[in-house]
Amino acid sequence: MIEFVDFARVEHLLEPEEKIVYDTVHAFVRDRIKPDIAGHFEEGTFPIHLVREMGELGLLGSTLHEYGGAGLSNVAYGLINQELERGDSGIRSFASVQSSLVIFPIHAFGSDEQKARFLPKLVLGESIGCFGLTEPDYGSNPGGMRTRAVKSGNHWVLNGTKMWITNGSIADVAVVWAATEEGIRGFLVEKGMKGFFAPEIKHKMSLRASVTSELVFEDVEVPDENCLPGALGLKSPLMCLTQARYGIGWGALGAAMDCYNTAVEYAKSRIQFDVPIGRFQLVQAKLAKMLTEITKGQLLALQIGRLKDENQVEHYQISMLKMNNVSTALDVAREARDILGANGISLEYPVFRHMCNLESVKTYEGTQDIHTLVLGHYITGIPAFEPGRKEKN
Repeated sequence: MIEFVDFARVEHLLEPEEKIVYDTVHAFVRDRIKPDIAGHFEEGTFPIHLVREMGELGLLGSTLHEYGGAGLSNVAYGLINQELERGDSGIRSFASVQSSLVIFPIHAFGSDEQKARFLPKLVLGESIGCFGLTEPDYGSNPGGMRTRAVKSGNHWVLNGTKMWITNGSIADVAVVWAATEEGIRGFLVEKGMKGFFAPEIKHKMSLRASVTSELVFEDVEVPDENCLPGALGLKSPLMCLTQARYGIGWGALGAAMDCYNTAVEYAKSRIQFDVPIGRFQLVQAKLAKMLTEITKGQLLALQIGRLKDENQVEHYQISMLKMNNVSTALDVAREARDILGANGISLEYPVFRHMCNLESVKTYEGTQDIHTLVLGHYITGIPAFEPGRKEKN
């Protein structure tokens, strides 16, 4: 079985530590995720036993140089996401939320006391977090959020609802964004606080091996010490989303690689008209296109990762990474499903599972259309998704 997809010899461009990370996570996915993931997808369950294992391997908060973090490069973090999503988008989603949407904002905007209290356990996987920004009526426009926090003495009273929240029902702490008189602020809402509920969303046809929830706040009293002091305004949660989108841009490649590998092996072994279907020109053309697009996505991800490690990356570059690589992965999954024919819809193969998952990955952390318009804004200076905004000079 082909396992590594590296037509352009991208591995030669990795640092020694990054190669070790790649091999380590690849083996973890092969041995601990892939054997059971189809069953979890079918049953709609999240393999929560893997959380501590990911923490012990240093896969959570991996770019932190303190609080137990592995201190890895952003490229290494990208490779972690790529390999986890080669297993399943739901597993990568868990790690992405834990690292980019929970650990990152606490580290970036939290007090020293908050960092010391929450980060070590989150990094080790002893504690689970979620990120509450999206609301039922405000997805692509988070600035319109209705969740409110009102200061009352030494605490804040929080009311509102968040929707489509990964990890919500299993989270020990939720990073929740709410409008206040000062502007949008971030709060650490802990499991068990009175008036805080996190019902799980059922009947999903995508990301079935992931926990997705609603967050409900009914007069929740959040202590003032649980307010993130460095977070004020919409820029703060958007910075978190930029971190997550970067990981998704790598992660989608993992799903694409798994679909491509499956299609190649199937094309070489499936006999029709007395020959393997891989002998037919149309099948070869599809495989060639899949490999080409994956390779282009790898090179884009690596360059964006290097820019990120140099603190030179811009948010619109990450928008291109997320937009292109998720679209590529979905196209690859659909072509692979076509090559597998009727077997393409069976959970005995990973293709349809990846394809269903990628439909959600294309939508969350900024839809495909929104990232397209981010690039349009960069190109023209005209913000098409916000008609009221002025053009940049």
